[in-house]
Amino acid sequence: MPDYGHYLQFGIFPSPDATAAEHTLELAQLAEVSGLDLVSVQDHPYQGRHLDTWTLLSVIAARTSAIRVAPNVANVPLRSPVILARSAATLDLLSAGRVELGLGAGAFWDAIVAAGGPRRTPKEAVDALIEAIDVIRQVWSGDTVHADGEHYQVKGLHGGPRPAHDIPVWLGAYKPRMLRVTADLADAWIPSMGYAEPHQLAAMNAAMDERAEANGRGPQAIRRMYNVFGRFGSGAGFLQGTPRDWAEQLAGLAIDEGISTFILGTDDADLVRRFALEVAPAVRDQVEEERGLRVSGAAPTRRRQSEEPDAITVTPTPPPRSRFGTELPWNESTRPRYPAPADASYSEAQQAYPQHLIDIHDALRAELTQLRDVVDQVRRGLLQVGQARSVINTMTMRQNNWTLGAYCESYCRIVTGHHTLEDRSMFAFLRQRDADAAPVVDRLAEEHEVIAEVLEQVDRALVGLVGAEPREASERLEQLSSAVDLLSDTLLSHLSYEERELLHPLATYGLG
Repeated sequence: MPDYGHYLQFGIFPSPDATAAEHTLELAQLAEVSGLDLVSVQDHPYQGRHLDTWTLLSVIAARTSAIRVAPNVANVPLRSPVILARSAATLDLLSAGRVELGLGAGAFWDAIVAAGGPRRTPKEAVDALIEAIDVIRQVWSGDTVHADGEHYQVKGLHGGPRPAHDIPVWLGAYKPRMLRVTADLADAWIPSMGYAEPHQLAAMNAAMDERAEANGRGPQAIRRMYNVFGRFGSGAGFLQGTPRDWAEQLAGLAIDEGISTFILGTDDADLVRRFALEVAPAVRDQVEEERGLRVSGAAPTRRRQSEEPDAITVTPTPPPRSRFGTELPWNESTRPRYPAPADASYSEAQQAYPQHLIDIHDALRAELTQLRDVVDQVRRGLLQVGQARSVINTMTMRQNNWTLGAYCESYCRIVTGHHTLEDRSMFAFLRQRDADAAPVVDRLAEEHEVIAEVLEQVDRALVGLVGAEPREASERLEQLSSAVDLLSDTLLSHLSYEERELLHPLATYGLG
């Protein structure tokens, strides 16, 4: 049964290399600001060269605001299902419902035993996985947990915490029994290239479809995912050609084999960016076009994402009604305005671009609230200045290259090398495509430089507090408060202006 009608998702699968932890975190941030849906991490707790998966996923979730996170896949033999369930539920609560849970029955048994885990036969490994899924879902229910299995016994445990949303369970499966278990119990199937090549997917899908029909769930109940690997070049093999070639090949898997989630294994920032901005939109376009051409009655069960113009549902954040301070470093009345077309309408896909800008800005606004709280704690003596600077310096707004804007976020720091950031920026693209947008973009760029200087004022004020004499401390704190108030007013004014004026250009032209 080709194409199960699931909406398309795209993600990455970076290496949890302990010697390149910051790079892995930057890749996750790049994935988010580039519009990807998922960041997943392999789980080999016996591998000394790897970061711990759950700790890494927690930091990724803290560094991002919208992208979902998942182990791909969790090593069940070395992770107690009770603790695994609570870890997943806790992170789901802390990340506002952004966790998914991939599970694997286990492999590399010598390493598992060396780490203190059990050695299981293939049958035992699958049996244990089935028991683990039951325990995990009982814990998530919040009810009392009872399990009297061969591998896991839980006797009257109080369940919980309940996750923020129904966490999807993925299973990595290849062999007949595991495919049946996937069809019976899983929300998603996640094979990998190298273990299941594209031409092998059809037979595995057919086996799960038959089982899902027999158990009454139906094939659409299981999302089909795929870990993929490739490079851009001139090759003729699978994912070895141009972005256009990639898009055609992945769209073919979506239509012919029902794969609706593609997770790219890579540590290359440029590959992540091009996958997000060039390949993923083209796959979506091709799949939606194909779905739209189907005979009535064969369409997917979900509502198609409309490509027809529709009323604008994106709502830019209004400017603040009041200010923290008394003045702004610019005159808002001199800002250029974009000549918004009358009765404009855009498809859902087009409106996703300005909506993503608002989502990123929401994260910056949340960070601003956090920054004000940190400074308040310094004022009240609850937090040392050094601790405050450490917190602030990890914030996106502090790390951001403001000469290119909040939309760029870590992307602006990562994608350097052979291309200048200006050539790759959203602003340069909009200047080129739309003369009416140029004055707005130029003004936004000027304001970005001002914001960078205001952030430096906050940092200088914090530095000024270090070692200050008691008689000077009060004055220094007032300087710090004034700097934070100025930053608050400046940032909130700017973000609102950018969202309002770029709504139509972004919806019209996208990101380039």
